Amino acid sequence: MRKRALLALALVGPWAACTPEPPCAAGRGRMARTAAAPYAGRWQVAHGDTLTLPQMGDRFKLASITLDTTSLAVGGTCRFRGHLVFAAPRAETLAVLWAGGPDQALISGWPADLGPFGGLGVSLAADSLRGALLFDSRVGIAVTPGVTAQFVARRVPPQ
Repeated sequence: MRKRALLALALVGPWAACTPEPPCAAGRGRMARTAAAPYAGRWQVAHGDTLTLPQMGDRFKLASITLDTTSLAVGGTCRFRGHLVFAAPRAETLAVLWAGGPDQALISGWPADLGPFGGLGVSLAADSLRGALLFDSRVGIAVTPGVTAQFVARRVPPQ
């Protein structure tokens, strides 16, 4: 019985050592969660620019952001789930993915039909979350250099 266990370990051991660790597991997952932890939670937009793109005609206004630490492996990296709630052009909640780092978190993943948005870049400033809209040039809508939509959000206390 012991010989079989050793033989099985000898056969599986090298294979297991060569397979890459899933991005959200063990050490890599802990590092990703630690970097993301300060951003996690529900954020209410206290002040935000509205953005109107001439090609689209719609005015966009972000109402709130929820950043969860439920992880998901995407393309070899660890991402977390979240939601963006828009007040305009229509009340809509979009599921997004995000990753946090020491200086900023990047939020992405909304549908291309919503507009030329590549995501949000956010950073912590005291008790606030400050962010700006990032544009995706691959969508094909030309955005004048310098056009931005910035916002400041406050953490919503847990209930």
